[in-house]
Amino acid sequence: MERIICLAIGYLFGLFQTAYIYGRMHGIDIRQHGSGNAGTTNTLRVLGTKAGLIVFAGDVLKCVCAIVTCSLIFGKTHPDMVYLFKMYAAAGAILGHNFPFYLGFKGGKGIAATAGLILSFHPAFLPVGVVLFFGAFLLTHYVSLGSLLVYAGFIIEIIVLGQMGLFGGMSQEALAEMYLIAGFLTVMAYYKHRENIKRLLKGEERKTYLIKKNKEE
Repeated sequence: MERIICLAIGYLFGLFQTAYIYGRMHGIDIRQHGSGNAGTTNTLRVLGTKAGLIVFAGDVLKCVCAIVTCSLIFGKTHPDMVYLFKMYAAAGAILGHNFPFYLGFKGGKGIAATAGLILSFHPAFLPVGVVLFFGAFLLTHYVSLGSLLVYAGFIIEIIVLGQMGLFGGMSQEALAEMYLIAGFLTVMAYYKHRENIKRLLKGEERKTYLIKKNKEE
């Protein structure tokens, strides 16, 4: 039951579609512009850097709020399972972001929400996530490449650190369950980025900048 509750709480937080709401406040449906994705990168390209940063912050925050809420609810009664419940909350938030029922299940790709997962899951994950994303982005200006590397690093890191005992008294069964959820999120992220992967392989992926250059390409 706790798992379902955490997943539901996460999904409810994930339904706060920052890009869609911000776009509507400025008279557009972001899903009908640019790439059609209701996320940070498309907002940045269509509405500018300020808009992109606001959307990014909102999408990060909703996953953080979902994780913190579930930790507060179940952390004291199930201390040995708190990381598993955090993972369910994050999965719910990412699913809510990617597949909001009130928008015909057409949302974003879940990367900013995943940043919220990395930020609030455990401090050990933050340095690797930052280095992988910004290293790739600053060198290539491909947001998609940085995002894919973050997920690859995350799934490897969670398994390695989990087996090293980072998550305290979790049983091996609970750890395996957590790995499966992380694996599911990774597969979903790569699936949502399938067109980006094709363009990356062909050298046709669009670059993204944090300045007006986005609108000139």
